Amino acid sequence: MTVENPTIADLGENEALKRTVSRLNSSDFAIIGSGDDAAVIATNADRFVVTTDTMVEGHDFRLDWSTAFDLGWKAVATNIADVAAMGARPTALVVALAVPGCTEISWLEAFADGLREACQTLAPGVGVVGGDLAAADQVFIAVTAHGSLEGREPVLRSGAKPGDTVAVAGTLGRAACGLALLQSGEATAISAYDDWVNVQRRPQPPVKAGIEASIAGATSMLDISDGLAKDAHRIARASEVTIAIDRAQLAGFEAMLEEPAMRIAASAIEWVLTGGEDHSLLATFPAGAEIPRAFKPIGVVTERGSAAVLLSGEPLTERGWDSFVG
Repeated sequence: MTVENPTIADLGENEALKRTVSRLNSSDFAIIGSGDDAAVIATNADRFVVTTDTMVEGHDFRLDWSTAFDLGWKAVATNIADVAAMGARPTALVVALAVPGCTEISWLEAFADGLREACQTLAPGVGVVGGDLAAADQVFIAVTAHGSLEGREPVLRSGAKPGDTVAVAGTLGRAACGLALLQSGEATAISAYDDWVNVQRRPQPPVKAGIEASIAGATSMLDISDGLAKDAHRIARASEVTIAIDRAQLAGFEAMLEEPAMRIAASAIEWVLTGGEDHSLLATFPAGAEIPRAFKPIGVVTERGSAAVLLSGEPLTERGWDSFVG
């Protein structure tokens, strides 16, 4: 008897993988793709970047909030944002997925569709070139992303210098707003502000802006995954400088969030300063440099003072997302 929507256990690992892999796009940089023990990726230099990230059900996502497609998209976005933050061009990903055996194959196929669409939308030419599928009591996703520096030097967190301009590419606080809306349980509010909720479910990292920043001479850069305040501290600490942020330059980000914040009695500026998962880019540029249009200046770098990060002259504490605190 044919089962209309079989589970992974019904099909077995080989058939489940066959159906899933067939839905993925190939990588323009792959010499050997999925099918062997490892993929072979072409580079045009002798250096490349590599990063990895995990997503765990019940901790990083909830299945009643995010579809399988959403999770596939987010798994790609969170990893290629880290590649872009090094000034590199994403080239290929490998994905390890552990799910309960009772998971329906349609869920796995939708997850693969999310992987494919995120690759094609956020970093055309990139594809998933391999991975693993295993059984577990809950959904666990691990992605490793690779990127080519294309002959450029990597942009590190440790290169910021006094006099540099501090700038952001992408959104601030929208993913945190979306998460707060989901946590509120207010269906009407979630529906009314679905654009913000969708930033939480399907981040839109400015991948091209990372490469543009590198070409423009960015002295430091990172992916804002844990919140502006926390990630600014990371640059300040690594570069041994003070990051001075101008509150007035954050007004536009804050204004976009004021209405939903009032709806659920939250603070828009707290989302902007401490909200994670926008996966925007925070970078510093030398004084006088032509800053790429994708970036908005929000402050300056100064000599290291008593505080690592200042907000309009006042110390800004290191607050944001912590995987072990929540």
